[in-house]
Amino acid sequence: MYDIIVIGGGPAGLTAALYARRANKTVLVIEKNTFGGQITYSPKVENIPGFISLTGNEFAEKLVEQALEQGADVEAAEVISVKNGDIKTVVTDCGEFEGKTVIVATGARHRLLGLPNEENYIGEGISFCAVCDGAFYEDKTVAVIGGGNSALQEAILLSDLAKKVIVVQNLDFLTGEEKLSEQLLKKENVEVILGTVVKSLHGEGELTGITVLEEKTGKETLLTVDGMFIAIGLVPQNEIISEVIKLDERGYADAGEDCITSCTGIFAAGDCRRKRIRQVTTAAADGAIAALAACDYIDNMK
Repeated sequence: MYDIIVIGGGPAGLTAALYARRANKTVLVIEKNTFGGQITYSPKVENIPGFISLTGNEFAEKLVEQALEQGADVEAAEVISVKNGDIKTVVTDCGEFEGKTVIVATGARHRLLGLPNEENYIGEGISFCAVCDGAFYEDKTVAVIGGGNSALQEAILLSDLAKKVIVVQNLDFLTGEEKLSEQLLKKENVEVILGTVVKSLHGEGELTGITVLEEKTGKETLLTVDGMFIAIGLVPQNEIISEVIKLDERGYADAGEDCITSCTGIFAAGDCRRKRIRQVTTAAADGAIAALAACDYIDNMK
């Protein structure tokens, strides 16, 4: 029996564990993949208070080390479902765990384009992380799909490795930070195509090309590429909790800044809840708020 079970080991979940342990509550953090969450894909992070610059992996390691030092338990397992009641039961592929409260910090996963055979090309030409897979495309041609901060960061990193980088954005402008846009546009081996979407993928086994559609003119163009990095946003990973708490129309936990969900004793923190700003600092803030809310709930239990 734990006071608090945290589902998800990213910045939100690990910060929640830290604050809960500081309040002398027993805590279990369950993570199915990599502790640290999406931040581990970032090769260089410069917007975390207290650190001039570090990699996402370095930050994740510090988070885990701190939570463990404070006495949190961790479990590498996949959560299958959550059973609501006076005591919550978290069902995983490694057994069941009971807790007085649950903090959902499941984060989000990469959004796909929704094209035929797209999933078959993942790992065979389609990637999401330039720092992970960029070296495979040294002196080759790659496409980056998207125009936000993530896409621009991926493209900038790839431009130092690849022969050519083609950025394909569906809007008529880049939506990332101006500083990143300026940095990208200075790269001589980068081509930016605006107002254009990817219509189809090509290649036997491995991705060898993409057909793009210019939406205003209807013109289609076949681009020969060795790889494609998709950076068009995230999808909340709330399937396991969808029958227990209320979600909004996009699938995010319907919890406000207090991180309180529609289900008593269950809280939501980080990228999985509805919010306007999704940054590592706001995820950590959510973790603190959710943990303190859970502690208050436990302290007031009859």
